[in-house]
Amino acid sequence: MPLSEYEQRVLEQMERQLTSDDPRLANTLTRRGGHRPVTRYVIAGVGAAVGLLLLVVGAATSQPWLGATGFVVMFAAVAFAFAAPRGEPTGPQGTVGADGAVRRAPAAGRKQGFMARLEERWDRRREGH
Repeated sequence: MPLSEYEQRVLEQMERQLTSDDPRLANTLTRRGGHRPVTRYVIAGVGAAVGLLLLVVGAATSQPWLGATGFVVMFAAVAFAFAAPRGEPTGPQGTVGADGAVRRAPAAGRKQGFMARLEERWDRRREGH
């Protein structure tokens, strides 16, 4: 069922508000990762199902080692699903401008550390006013 024109306008307004209020979150939500997370969740789901099966079979046959193995497999599958994939950069990748374009953060020559970032933000705010 398609959205009405009013609903589309409200949704676009909400997106613009999110972009202006929290550019990092907007950037994270709009970043395209391909089909990799879906595959990750499928593998984790299969692992959790196998672990649950082992746990139930271990309890039914009074073999605690099989039940413990099933629990470990389930735990590992859930941890795999929620862990950050390796190789993908973490943290802010850039900022989202008012026009919706993503601007990459400069990699070289950038100050490091929490206080340096606070100073950069303060300087940008003072230049804007």
